[in-house]
Amino acid sequence: MRKDDQEMELAAPLRLESPAVSAEARATDGSLLQRIADGDSAAFDILYRRFARPLYGLALRMLRDRSRAEDAVQETFAAIWRSAGSYRPERGPGAPWLYAVARNAIVDRARARGETTFADPPEAVAPDAGPDDRAQSSYVSWRVHRAVQDLPEHERQVLELAYWGGLSQSEVARFLDIPLGTVKTRTRSGLANLADLLDDEFR
Repeated sequence: MRKDDQEMELAAPLRLESPAVSAEARATDGSLLQRIADGDSAAFDILYRRFARPLYGLALRMLRDRSRAEDAVQETFAAIWRSAGSYRPERGPGAPWLYAVARNAIVDRARARGETTFADPPEAVAPDAGPDDRAQSSYVSWRVHRAVQDLPEHERQVLELAYWGGLSQSEVARFLDIPLGTVKTRTRSGLANLADLLDDEFR
């Protein structure tokens, strides 16, 4: 069966069972992506079982709807099957690349319905705020979002997952497959850099 013909079959209904522990299951995310790029459906299944649960949890927190969260996960894995060849191991491990694919799928799913996700933070404006207050709040909200996008990728990832994705630091560590101490360090440095960016803006 050709790779294109397998896409819909591989994007099967969301399975959340625990993966079997085996040598294959311990393969690195990056090596699995490289195998998927060559049309390896067994590697795809391993990666699916490894990431379906955390991606579903992230999508559910963002979209607040089980059906749409499942759709976002399926879209993520369909995109992985199509574009695994664009993954470059020399640029970093596989999990952050996969997270970026998932982030795009979740954001696209929300925007299609005219909603917002962690990519578009809601504005907290008092109902009785006047035009000037609303304009200022809108600008501050936009600038915070823009400043986050200016952070280094490794800091932006942990802040988005923690503060807009609703994941605990332990969950972020598991999701990105990095030590908890690294998550804490990146969170501290990210918040410090974010404060500096905003301080420069509003000084």
